[in-house]
Amino acid sequence: MKKSEKGIQTFLGPQTTLEGKLVFEGTVRLDGHLTGTVESKEGAVIVGEKAVIHADILVHTATVSGEVRGNIRATDRIELHPPARVFGDISAPEVIITDVGVIFDGMCSTSPKDDVASKTVKSVKSVKS
Repeated sequence: MKKSEKGIQTFLGPQTTLEGKLVFEGTVRLDGHLTGTVESKEGAVIVGEKAVIHADILVHTATVSGEVRGNIRATDRIELHPPARVFGDISAPEVIITDVGVIFDGMCSTSPKDDVASKTVKSVKSVKS
């Protein structure tokens, strides 16, 4: 990664409301309200403590400290940190849930990176058709 590509490229602040499809590269931090879908083949999403996200998320890595109502799929890793509140299914090769202060209501599945990647590609194609 080039120096200019490190860190957070996009930031949606706490006073931001977004409805629709968020497609990005790099890293995005969400601290506001988002309704729709979040997609990035190689990107990372960070859901801040005060964020309220009503969306399915399909990314490389997801780090959640806020509220997500929707399914999260990652081709690498999902991390849930207090005070995360996730209401939906999560799927990634690596899932980390801090046991104190996290609310998770859904199904959790892990599979080798190749399996998740192939499922992800099929899912992205079906969304675009």
